[in-house]
This record gives sequence, structure tokens and C-alpha cells, in this order.
Amino acid sequence: MTSFPALGPSSSFLQSSPWRAALALAVVFVMLATTGWTAVRGTKGDANPLATAKTAWQHATFHGRPLPDANGSPAALRAFFATLGRAEKRQLADRYPLVVGNMNGAPVKLRYRANRMAIDDARRIEEQRTGDHRLTPVGRQEAGRLMHRLESMMSSGRQILAFDPAGGGRAAEVFGNLPAAQRVSVVVPGVDTNLSTFERTARANTAPVGMAQSLYGAEREARPGTRTAVIAWADYTSPAGMGVEAATGQLAEAGAVRLRALVDSLPSSDAVSLFCHSYGSVVCGVAARDLPSNVEDIAVAGSPGMRAGSRAGLNTHARVWAMRDSDDWIQDVPYLEVGGLGHGADPVDPSFGSRILSADGAVGHAGYFAPGTGSLRNFALLGVGATGTVACASADPHCRSDLL
Repeated sequence: MTSFPALGPSSSFLQSSPWRAALALAVVFVMLATTGWTAVRGTKGDANPLATAKTAWQHATFHGRPLPDANGSPAALRAFFATLGRAEKRQLADRYPLVVGNMNGAPVKLRYRANRMAIDDARRIEEQRTGDHRLTPVGRQEAGRLMHRLESMMSSGRQILAFDPAGGGRAAEVFGNLPAAQRVSVVVPGVDTNLSTFERTARANTAPVGMAQSLYGAEREARPGTRTAVIAWADYTSPAGMGVEAATGQLAEAGAVRLRALVDSLPSSDAVSLFCHSYGSVVCGVAARDLPSNVEDIAVAGSPGMRAGSRAGLNTHARVWAMRDSDDWIQDVPYLEVGGLGHGADPVDPSFGSRILSADGAVGHAGYFAPGTGSLRNFALLGVGATGTVACASADPHCRSDLL
């Protein structure tokens, strides 16, 4: 709440009911002006189309039989789809694109197909909003930007593994052949991640898509003979900005559940590595204790903490790696947790117990995935399993040891 210390705590000006009402109205009008009145005049229709689609799925039958629980285990859903022919799978995807596109356990290529249809549906809605004069000019402009982002996501060759248009939106994209991959890398981004920021034209490698593209290219360069796939995983609700949400673990807890579900659903049981940036490292820290055994490495960059006091507190079998550039502002945050605020100890502090990687070449908080940097090369070496050749920070003599 905004304070006015110059007026004093007992000012009759603010104690007056009419003035308090006027002040409240002023705050409301400022909020409306800065949001384009979208909260009052929004016309997006269904606020949660995925939930609506899942309800329809739940009450439907297919060939006279009930459909399985859309939120069921990946193993159960995988078994269900194994009983269907190609035409039957496509029929379900065409009828329930949002459900199938987000269904852990559904065939990966079927999810790509379903999400393309779901994205096109969302694109048409945003296209209509660009000409909706019930919206302010700002609202119509925002609809236009989102429409172009969705058009980009429908480009030929893109492999969208998850898509949810509700709220700011969530998505995940695959680079490489996921079903055939020997090693899978998952990029978990931080704050302000949504459909609008899923990719960027300028400074592309600071957005989830660019991060994953850079990592995939670096992995192929590091070990061309290894079949790799990289997932840009923006399929959780991240904090908006650096406010209270970013200082607490509530969204990280929910994100960790979704991250575990993703890893459980991967079509291969081969090695998985997590690359967690900024608040994404909080998500990875919370998820760590319940990740399956094929998650071999958890690497964090620019971390505000992992909701633990030490590596041992993560209770994970995975190797834990950390890096931070010397000019990353995140080093100035308080590394503690008090009353739910803060995310615990600093993962690059030697006492934490991480293996400390060099971040040579990275610039600032968002520069770890920039092509040509030592930080990106280190990530790529982890992703292809070449842990013995990473460049360690000079202060960590145990970085490449076999000790966990």
C-alpha cells in the first residue's frame, strides 16, 4: 500500500471518509489506466479453455467407452493410446486438441499436432480482439502482439509440446527428436515467463525458446554423435516481476509438480539434465527430492536460492552444479529464508556443496545461454554427459570429482 509520511499517521485529510473514498477511486483509475481496462472490459471469453476442454473430455465416450482420466499417470495414458490406431488417435486430437496437446503420456508427435490446432484456435481469438472496439487501443495492441507470437509458434517445423492460453499462458517446445533422444535437457526459465515472452526477436537467447535453441546447437557441436533433445519448458506459472511472488516459494511449489510430471512423461528413460535459470532454480530445488533416477544433473545459473540450506538439503541423487557471472545483480539478494520469504543459501557458496562451474563470457543476469560463452559450453557438456571436461570455477577443487 502506498504511504504518505509527510501527512502524518493521524492526518484528518486521510481520515475523512469522502477523501478515503476518493483516494480509493483514484487508485482504481490508475490501475485501469495502466492495464488498458482489460480487467473490466476484457473480452477473452472462456478464462480457462483447457479446464473446459478437460471437463468435456471427462464426460465423453469413445467407441462406447469412457475416456481415461486426462490427469492420469503418464503410464496409464501411454497404455491407452497404445490401444488406438493412427486414425483414432488423430480423431481424439482433432476433437480435443487442448487436452491431447497437454496430456503427459500421449504420443509426442500427436501432441505437436494437437497443439498446432489449439494455437490456431487461440490465434483466431486474438485476431478478433484486434478489431474489438470494446477494448482500449492498448488492449487491441496487446492482442495483436499475442496474435503474432501465436503465428510464430505455428511456423513449419516447430514442435510445441504443451500449450495453455489461460492467463498469461504457458508453453513448452522441443528441439531435436524427443522420442529418439539418448539424452534430454530441460531449460527451466525464471520470472516474467508467459506466451508473450516465450521467444524474443532482439536478445533472443534471453527468452526460453532462444535459450533452448542455443543449448541444442551447443550440444550438437560438443558431441555430434549423441542424439540429444532440448525442451524450452515454460509450462509453469512464473512470478510477474520481482515482487512478493518472486520472493516466496508458492509458485515454485506448483511449478515443481508440473516439472516432475514432465520428466515422468518423457518417452525415453535415458539421461535427463535440468538447466534452471533465476527463479527457475527455485522450481528445480523444490522438485529435486522427487525427481526420477534418470535425472542425472541439475545445473543452476543466476540463482536466488533453491529453497535449501545445502546440497544435502535438496535430498537428490543428481549432481548439482551452479554458476554465477561476476556482474549478475542476483548476487546482491539476501540468501536466506525467513517466514517464507527468501529462497535459502547461495548455491555458489562453497559451503552449499554444489560443483561450481565457470561462467566465463556470460554478461549480466540473462547472459548464460549466449552463443560463444563458456557458460553455454559448460551447460552443453553436461547435457551430452561429458561432465569430466567442464570448465570449473578456480575455487572449486571438487567440481569434476566423482563425489556427489
